[in-house]
Amino acid sequence: MTTLFDNKVALVTGAGSGIGRDIAFQLAREGARVVVSDINDAGGAETVAHIRERGGTAVYQRADTSKPGDNEALVAAAIEQLGGLHIAVNNAGIGGPQAPAGEYPIDGWDKVIAINLSGVFYGMRYQLPAMLRAGGGSIINIASVLGQVGFRNSAAYVAAKHGVVGLTRAAALEYGPQKVRVNAVGPGFIRTPLVEKSLSPEALRALEGQHAMNRLGESTEVAELVTWLASDRASFVTGGYYAVDGGYLAQ
Repeated sequence: MTTLFDNKVALVTGAGSGIGRDIAFQLAREGARVVVSDINDAGGAETVAHIRERGGTAVYQRADTSKPGDNEALVAAAIEQLGGLHIAVNNAGIGGPQAPAGEYPIDGWDKVIAINLSGVFYGMRYQLPAMLRAGGGSIINIASVLGQVGFRNSAAYVAAKHGVVGLTRAAALEYGPQKVRVNAVGPGFIRTPLVEKSLSPEALRALEGQHAMNRLGESTEVAELVTWLASDRASFVTGGYYAVDGGYLAQ
């Protein structure tokens, strides 16, 4: 049976849990050979094991996306172990401290920007040349609804995610003529282990009410959109920002 990603190699950062894990699962189900990346070695190994148990191909490569060298090594692993690079999903990210901008901790700002914005740039810095050598490809950067609107006490996260959208658009203009598409996906609030652990039931219910569909999203729903953007079905789609947000931005 023909699948969407026959003979394609994908890498997914932050794939040891949550949204990244389900993206890796979905790409593998559609035939991609997947490089699973995270700093959570146990979670990354679980993702790889799940893919292999279902007949897919996956390898794990530890990478701290805030370090340029780790991103370079990640792309090298895709080429050396799986034969190239055609799809990259820059998903790894953190929430960071909660504080007003005038009180925001400097070290917290630096860490959020390093992972959530510089990490996406470092990834693309090495992914793009590899995709040019492969004859083209698709990069999907995971932004957020907070890449379009503000949110109290989250200045670093909001700034980083806005930056990801701008970076995506600039790269799309530069590489479109060379058959590399670059898009951003903006999840709303998604029900992941991290969200459920960090918020009380009351806070979760309040968040649900901020979405038109009156619920949080599921990571599989984000993965479906990413899979479409990665595929040739989205062959004329680049430079865009696509929300999967249950109507959060409709307000």
